[in-house]
Formats: sequence, C-alpha cells, structure tokens
Amino acid sequence: MNDSPARHLALQGASNFRDLGGYVTHDGRTTRWRHIFRSNHLGQLTAADVEIVRALGVRSAFDFRGVEERATGICAVSEITVYSLPIEPTVIAALRAELARGALTGPVALELMRESYRNYVRHNTHSFRALFGHLLEDRAPLVIHCTAGKDRTGFASALILHALGVPDDVIAEDYLLTNSHYKRDVSSVSDLPADVLDAIGSVEASFLDAAFDAVSRDYGDVETYLRDGLKLGPAERSALRERYLQS
Repeated sequence: MNDSPARHLALQGASNFRDLGGYVTHDGRTTRWRHIFRSNHLGQLTAADVEIVRALGVRSAFDFRGVEERATGICAVSEITVYSLPIEPTVIAALRAELARGALTGPVALELMRESYRNYVRHNTHSFRALFGHLLEDRAPLVIHCTAGKDRTGFASALILHALGVPDDVIAEDYLLTNSHYKRDVSSVSDLPADVLDAIGSVEASFLDAAFDAVSRDYGDVETYLRDGLKLGPAERSALRERYLQS
C-alpha cells in the first residue's frame, strides 16, 4: 500500500504544481516530501487553490520569470515571500523572427528550445547559483516556478535533484512529468503553426540533454558545475542533503 503524499496537486489555476519529494538517492536516502515544490506561475490560483497552498505551509517562492512576465501574474498567496531570480524569455521572440523570415518549422522550434536550455548554462548560471544560496537558508516549504513551470523551472529542478544525489534516470522521469500535467495556454501565440505549438508546449529529453551538454562543454561535468558554477562545495552539498533528505 502506497501512503506517500500525492506528487501532483491538481490545482485549478496552476496545472503543473508538483512535489520533488520521495525520490531515492544514490546513498539510499530519500528527498523529503512537502519541502520543495515546482510549478507554473501562481498568479491565477483560485480561492480553493490558495487554501491548498496555505495548508502546505508554502512560505517562499523563487520566480524565474522576466520583468514583464512577473507583472502579468502576481502571486495570489499573500503569505508567500517571492524572490525574483529573473531569466528573461527568448524563445517566442526567436520564433517570431523565424516566422517573419518564412523559416519557422517544427524542427526549427525544437532547436530554438534546445538553444534556450544551453543558454541557461551560458548566460544564466548566476540565477541558479542564487537559487541554491536561498535553498541553503531556512525558507522551506518553498516553490520554484517560472511562467509555464517546465523549462527554466525544469532545469532548476534537475539541478536540485542532482545536487541531492538522485540518479539521472529518475531526474529525467521527473522532468518529463510535465507532459502529463501541464495544460498549455496558446492564447498569446495562437498565430504560430500547430507543430511549433507542440514543440514549445511540451518538454522532451533533448531539451534537458542540451543544457547538460552545455554544462559538459563549459565545465567538464555536472559535479564541477555544481562546485564552480553554483558554488556548492562539500560543506554546502552536505548542508543541502541534511536539509532536504531523510534516511
């Protein structure tokens, strides 16, 4: 009988609100339930959703949205302290540029998605470093989110699970859960072709692989990236595991 908490919380106003708990690490410990959540943005929560989030005790949100994105969806839970870690979105502008050139196809859109993930490493490591600085403080239960909660949030979640010692295949499975729970909103991009909307409205393994390929090229491997890019030395890794793992 499985008595673990639900991983996905079926909120009406946040379609991809999930718990990173319950994953077994290489050393046999388990990520703590109800400590770290990942989600799409929290600006459309219903009154019932707000009560669910309050009951979870969430008190901190780490928001990867850019400046204009943040203005369109303010966190609906007044008790949550929001920390902005901005990574400006680039994909839609790049898609529209290709559309104007008459060169936009599904495969082009997929490659633009992969390039955006590479750029998380090349240009936005400082935001992920700041996230880990906050994770080392006493701010849980917490939620990490961007707009859709699938790309910037997906890479951040993968980094957290790596730092805690979760195996690569489990990290990949968690990342791909977005495709089961995310309800895409195409209202602002409805002029784009259907295959392009499919490319940007879901996730695939090649996106996350592109980010970690950039890690390998720039840092050698993930462990070096955690140490040199995210400034997680042995003491910080130990503190993270003490805080977010249980035996």
